Parts: sequence; C-alpha cells; structure tokens
Amino acid sequence: MTDSSCQPPYPHQPESPVQSVDRAVSILEFLGRQEEAGVTEIAAELGVHKSTASRLATALELRGLIEHTEERGKYRLGLALVRLAGAATVRLDLSQQSRPVCEQLAAQVAETINLAILDGGAAINVDQVLGPSAITTHNWLGRRTPLHATSSGKVLLAHLTGPELDRRLGAPLESYTPHTVTEPGALRAQLRDIRSDGCAYSIEELETGLNAVAAPVFTFDGQVVAALSASGPSYRLTEQRLPEIAATVRAAADRISARLGHLRRS
Repeated sequence: MTDSSCQPPYPHQPESPVQSVDRAVSILEFLGRQEEAGVTEIAAELGVHKSTASRLATALELRGLIEHTEERGKYRLGLALVRLAGAATVRLDLSQQSRPVCEQLAAQVAETINLAILDGGAAINVDQVLGPSAITTHNWLGRRTPLHATSSGKVLLAHLTGPELDRRLGAPLESYTPHTVTEPGALRAQLRDIRSDGCAYSIEELETGLNAVAAPVFTFDGQVVAALSASGPSYRLTEQRLPEIAATVRAAADRISARLGHLRRS
C-alpha cells in the first residue's frame, strides 16, 4: 500500500524544450499585461510549481528579457525586449520609409534600384524598383546574392565588426566572373575604401556585363541596416558614369537613413 503522505505535492514530469519555450513566452505575455509580478503570481498564471516558475524567470532574466525589482521582489519586462522590438520596428519601417525614395531614385537614374539586407551569409534583396531603362529580365527581389561579389554585399561586409568580418572572409570565396575579387587582402582594401567613401562598386563581378553601385542605410543608432543599390548593363552603367550615380545613390540612402531617425554627422 502506498503512503500518500510521501508523494510530492506536484507530480514530477520533465518539461520538453517546446513546453519550456511556451511557458517562457507566457511569462513575457503575462508581465506585458500585469507590468510586474512575483514568482507566486507567475506560477499561478502558468499553473506550475513555484520552482519551475523561478527557473524560467531566472533564464529570462539572464537574457535581459525580464528584470528583478529588488525593492519589491517582483519581475518586469527587461530592456532586451526593447532592443528586439526596435529591431523588428526598423525592419517594418525600412520597407515603408524606403519605398518612395527608391521610386524617386529609379526615375532619376533610370536603372534598377534594390534594397538589400544581411541574411546569414548573403545579401537578400527585400525591395526592387525598375527604372524606365531597366532590363526587366533581371528580377532580384527575394534573391540571395553573395556578399563579396555585389555592391550591396560589400557595403554590408564593410560595416561588420572585426571578428565577424574575419569569420566571413576566412572561407574560400567563389569566383563568379574573371573580375570577382576573391583574395582576402584585396577585398579588405576595398572594404576600407567603402567605409571611407560611403559607397561600393561591383564592376562585372557577379555577372559579365552587369555593373552596380551601393551605399549604406543607417538606423537611428548608427548601425547599417541595409544597402541601397543601382544596377544596370555595363554598356549603359559605364565605369565613367558610376561615380556620378554613386553620389545620387548615397544621397538617396541618406534620405532613407534620415527617415529611420539617423542624424548624419558632419
């Protein structure tokens, strides 16, 4: 016969990773509604033992997603959520704020305009506007392109931190045309010029007969969130014309940056 008095108040059932994540998200949602709450309240909301609630709260606190108020012994949402929300807001704002500028730029330079963001080991084009002279067979929207062989990718590479840049340049770089720069030293020299000049060029590096120029788009805190580029056939977007187009693209990128709250330093 089993002595029920020896049984724990809560049957022990190991949590699955999915269950833990679900409960952690529930804590964030609960604190979003309540503003602050103690472990007892969190446990009651989740229907779990206080030790489980405390363990989950501690994990969230270590990540800065919630914080402990020592004077009241309760938890509230942490500043890490503000950073995450800010990043999501920037992505949403980027599409909204860049579109009219991209349309103006496409009409002004009469070439294809793309807005690209860093996505893992590539640049992905999240918006595209065709100029009146653009060749419509090139649809770059949603396409992942190599960082080292495109003007947008070089802009994004140029503004990575040292260790991150070292990691990305540590692996062999693929050559797409005879003009693709694959030697790390030569590419690093280009990236230094890009940071200094505020623009990047790709002269038949991704495809033979295709030239492009790009400039960085900054967020309010000075981080590069995207690259704005103009691309076209080399017979029209010639090397002689590229510096003129670069100035126009830089000005357009600055307008998008300003719309995102970036104050350009003099």
